[in-house]
Amino acid sequence: MELKIEGVSKTYANGVQALKDVALTIPAGMYGLLGPNGAGKSTLMRILATLQEPDTGTIHLGGLDVVRQKDEVRKTLGYLPQEFGVYPRVSAEELLDHFAILKGIPHKKARREVVEGLLRQTNLWEVRKQKLGGYSGGMRQRFGVAMALLGNPRLLIVDEPTAGLDPAERVRFLNLLSELGENSAVILSTHIVEDVSELCTRMAIIDRGEILLEAEPLGAIQEMRGRIWRSVIEKSALARVEREHAVISTRMLAGRTVVHVYRDGSPGPGFDLAEPDLEDVYFSTMAGRIGRRARAEVAS
Repeated sequence: MELKIEGVSKTYANGVQALKDVALTIPAGMYGLLGPNGAGKSTLMRILATLQEPDTGTIHLGGLDVVRQKDEVRKTLGYLPQEFGVYPRVSAEELLDHFAILKGIPHKKARREVVEGLLRQTNLWEVRKQKLGGYSGGMRQRFGVAMALLGNPRLLIVDEPTAGLDPAERVRFLNLLSELGENSAVILSTHIVEDVSELCTRMAIIDRGEILLEAEPLGAIQEMRGRIWRSVIEKSALARVEREHAVISTRMLAGRTVVHVYRDGSPGPGFDLAEPDLEDVYFSTMAGRIGRRARAEVAS
């Protein structure tokens, strides 16, 4: 099922324009929405989840009008927000059973089968009797996915799902999302480049409410080949390098600074051609190094 977003804008009462004429076509599979905090990701996710309305624009999920047919959309939608509450003194099995009733599964036997299936799918069956207040961050996120999957949604929206997870829990959670993306459309909204790089077959980069780039990650990386240069310098030399070159990112390595520079030809002595990755695409896009024509070429 395809999700089509056209001309969506949203301005809050305080004058902040969260979204500016957003247009995206999101196919089945894993789709990444990548951008810094405050870029407009959560606003767009809440609009898609029918929790807010856009000021202008249209959104269609298959044949459904997301803005005008909210009740119908909610029947086929799963949503895991960035923060969600649980009852800490209730077990996962009990709370999921309760939400199954609210989702319209009245018969006890059918609910038991659905609840068991979801708890096994999210690897929580062995801790189903444990109170939710004792769950780790990763376990809570997986329980959130179990709730979002009630009703077999055709579209699953997850907002900043791996923020705060330890490395092991992050891997478990990403593996779960990858499996879900095989059978439905999953939108992953995040500021973590690695999450998109590892999971998504298509992505968009958003900043200040505008879509800066829409592309296949592998195609966008290929577009960067021959244009990313790397140098390891003393920290004291960083200001000079930034004045002389189009530095897109820096990081510390054993007390020294690794700089990545965007340039069609060699920046000069001390720089080596680097194999690009999605971080280079992201930082180049955010820095405006990929122009309109280049973005159109990547998107095509």
